[in-house]
Amino acid sequence: MNIPAPFSQNQMRFFWNCFDHWFNVAEGSKRGGKNVLITMAYCTILEKHPSRIHLIAGVSTATARLNILDCDGFGLKNYFEGRCREGTYQNRDCLYIQTATGEKVVLVSGGGKAGDEKLIKGNTYGTAYITEANECSETFIKEVFDRTLSSPDRKVFHDLNPKAEGHWYYKTVLDFHEAKQRENPAYGLNYGHFTIADNMSISDDRLRAVLATYDRKSIWYARDILGQRRAAEGLIYDMFDRGRNVFKLGEEPIGLRSVAVRWIGVDYGTRNDTVLLEAYDDGNILWITREYRWTSRRERKQKTDEEYADDFMAFMGESYCATIIDPSAASFIEALRRRGVYVMEADNDVLNGIRRVSTLMSRCLLKICSDCKGTIDELESYHWDDKAALVGIEKPIKEDDHGCDVVRYLCNTAIPHWRYGE
Repeated sequence: MNIPAPFSQNQMRFFWNCFDHWFNVAEGSKRGGKNVLITMAYCTILEKHPSRIHLIAGVSTATARLNILDCDGFGLKNYFEGRCREGTYQNRDCLYIQTATGEKVVLVSGGGKAGDEKLIKGNTYGTAYITEANECSETFIKEVFDRTLSSPDRKVFHDLNPKAEGHWYYKTVLDFHEAKQRENPAYGLNYGHFTIADNMSISDDRLRAVLATYDRKSIWYARDILGQRRAAEGLIYDMFDRGRNVFKLGEEPIGLRSVAVRWIGVDYGTRNDTVLLEAYDDGNILWITREYRWTSRRERKQKTDEEYADDFMAFMGESYCATIIDPSAASFIEALRRRGVYVMEADNDVLNGIRRVSTLMSRCLLKICSDCKGTIDELESYHWDDKAALVGIEKPIKEDDHGCDVVRYLCNTAIPHWRYGE
């Protein structure tokens, strides 16, 4: 059995409070040890809990498995090693566990989509652990509360990374229970806030290396490192600097094209722009050297997939390279594959992609040729959607963002995530 690193004093306080509080919420920065902390408390409670049926969940069953069953080698399967087996119960995935108080059945469920609450009806759960709870649907969270009401020892666990202050989870879940706790100190809410400094498995040298990958003035530092609830607002790439992030053709390192890995990123549009960007990764800096852009509305001509494929082949030239494309452009992807182009579907995680682009920009590890005028103009005007932020939803304004999307595809897909300190 793997043994986790010692807990910090902050984590120990939360751990012991779990045994006499019914609702336990761990919020804070990434790599703050929240999953391991709750999993240890959850397993200890499960060992002697009187109920047989229990629940673990996440935005998807895969998330629940990764964060709770596996949990970097410290999950339920590790804690109950030799006493558990995976199977099904009522046609649902589960983990059967032999404990000191008999066999337990821990159902595994996704809760990210509307309608997922139907998957957990029909049972009363003794305990429930929902990972990344503020990524799940509001109706699913409510159903879990309802399904644990009659437990003889009710225990509900949530872990979450911070969102904007206006996110529905804070308004409808946490604020409500915090008010109840203030009214009655014996109500049973155990809240803990954790940062990466609470994770005792990270050495001081490793922590310094991780901190060096962040711009300390950015929203990502506030959230990922300090664990603060911060709204994404205003200009997205406020760290973009033409003096630091833009180069003129010929200023790139001599021999770059012969030693670096070449990519072409694509954002495919029908009525909107189609943008191609050529990029070279030298293992340290991502150099974006050329841009192709076709604006159907301005040109008053919509090109077919085959015409765009012709343009792509001309842009790529005789030296073939891997291509990263928006995964929704299925017909264009097929047109390129018929021509022998190696296509990778882009990682389209918008928020993580924006964070990674911001990281490279702030560290001067993303440089764009001044000839890529359309993309540079878009990066300088790319804004968060203020109206969406009012209801706790974070997304960019979908307008004049095609070059921004390609840059995000390249940084999110072509650059190994370890280079971001992840």
